[in-house]
Amino acid sequence: MAKIASKQKVTSKERLSRLLQSSGNLYAEQMLLQSSTINDLEWGAFGEFYEKKYKEEFDRETFYSKVENLSLGKDGKINVAGNLLFGKKPQRLCPDFYITAIWFHGNELAGARYNSSENIGGDLARMFKDAQRFVISCLRKLQNGKDFNSLGDLEVPEIVINELLINALIHRDYFIQDSIKLFVFDNRIEIKSPGRLPNSLTTEQIKTGVSRRRNHILASYALDVLPYRGAGSGVLRALQAWPQIEFQNLPEVEQFNVVIWRPRHDV
Repeated sequence: MAKIASKQKVTSKERLSRLLQSSGNLYAEQMLLQSSTINDLEWGAFGEFYEKKYKEEFDRETFYSKVENLSLGKDGKINVAGNLLFGKKPQRLCPDFYITAIWFHGNELAGARYNSSENIGGDLARMFKDAQRFVISCLRKLQNGKDFNSLGDLEVPEIVINELLINALIHRDYFIQDSIKLFVFDNRIEIKSPGRLPNSLTTEQIKTGVSRRRNHILASYALDVLPYRGAGSGVLRALQAWPQIEFQNLPEVEQFNVVIWRPRHDV
């Protein structure tokens, strides 16, 4: 795969790519993976998606043309979006597009102790499910007045975890070759996404439901492979369920952070 970006610094090539992306002339998700072939897509998963979305039987003989018609590949190769949605082994072609998940002991990023860590890979649906599982396994269950034998309620509503993980996977900047960071501390959960907010979008705007798509293909088809509704409503739903969320747009380091504060539990 052609190198899309550097982890260490923003190159002039990357700046040009972002300029073209903001003008609507270039999108990272559409970039063809030169070492790929159409057979790097899982045709079974693609067929299931196709039949669900278009309500017609999937014909494997027209697999190649359907992939191209849906902007998931071209000239016998697949693009970044096709790989992330339906790739057999997505990280073989895009090795830096995964989730680094760490459950820290305490509240400091520099702390030497952690409870568990995991590199979460696979397609978007698999990454979402495994990241959700990771976070939930780190959180407490509260009885909230329920019977002692009940399972209790998650200390942070599950919808908050779902919406913000999906938001990171779909809207991160895929020009930057780096992983999403999912950090769980004693007092907070952090989701760090490569790339600033797109097209002069601000944190105050996203909190009111304003959205501007960076990855149009992923956002369009995510409706069929993830519990995603689009239209900028995910952040609103998360805030309505749990207002203790901070959004940090950091253009100087090309990063967007979400901080979900956990409820305080006195020992």
